[in-house]
Amino acid sequence: MHLELADEAIEFGSQALRALGAAGGDDIVCAAEIEPANRSALVDPVLSRLGAWELAPRRDPVELEAAAALCRSAGYWATPYPVAERLARPDGADALVVVAGPQPAAAIGGLTLRIVAIDPAGQRGSVTALPARGTARETAFVTPIAVRPTGPDGLDDLALAVTLPCWTLLGMLDRALELARDHVLVREQFGRRLAEFQSVQFQLTDAEVERKGVEMLARYALWSIQAGRPDAVADALALRLAALEAADIVFRVAHQLHGALGFCDEAPLSWLSRHSLPLRRLPLGVTGTEDLLVRRIGTRGLAGLFSDPQGA
Repeated sequence: MHLELADEAIEFGSQALRALGAAGGDDIVCAAEIEPANRSALVDPVLSRLGAWELAPRRDPVELEAAAALCRSAGYWATPYPVAERLARPDGADALVVVAGPQPAAAIGGLTLRIVAIDPAGQRGSVTALPARGTARETAFVTPIAVRPTGPDGLDDLALAVTLPCWTLLGMLDRALELARDHVLVREQFGRRLAEFQSVQFQLTDAEVERKGVEMLARYALWSIQAGRPDAVADALALRLAALEAADIVFRVAHQLHGALGFCDEAPLSWLSRHSLPLRRLPLGVTGTEDLLVRRIGTRGLAGLFSDPQGA
């Protein structure tokens, strides 16, 4: 079992982080909220120049790792574009979204892509976006969708389609903690920097432990896909569950340390937090993901990072 990303993948992620920052960084999501129809124009050219859509994560292990690193960089800037969904696309489509429940939705407002959906049972379907139920600011680009079933041939897609968005959420957790640390290093209370208070240090430590755990599980889920393990979907769901629980803690800590400022548009944390919600709520939240995972693994449990090495 090898859980470290290849050097090429790490470098690709770094290049994407710099390119998105140079293209506007935090300002991209602000501009996209004002003109949702311009989402593609703001992001697609930047990633196309990097060769993002030439990656073949389904066929090449290193390119899968590069795709994950790219998703993480996109999450860092709360990039208002379905990067993970495009990278997970099957042949004949531009993007792949996971749906569940009787009223499916996805953060695809303002896009003109050929999108297919897959549900937890592996049923594929073509997607038609329905009118949004609010402005981009209110919905974070989430819009109801209609799914027309096309066949039960998508179960192999599920692990990839669940895992890559978790890497996007991981990038958001990276940024949220970075913003929180920067904030407590410069803000003072009672004549001392916030970072000097032991309670603040404890909060940041707890949040970092959660973030680091998600990072390790994200690497494990990638390895599980690369190895073609039959438990890859269960590993992806376990990663999602851990990422959702960690996001609750990390964003709570970041907002507590920022105070009211963290909910103001002047603070990048506000935008980051708001645009993390589609990833955290769709297709299922913590309870729904936990239920789906339990029903998939039953009483046998997960193999996990520290199982019998013979099985790895």
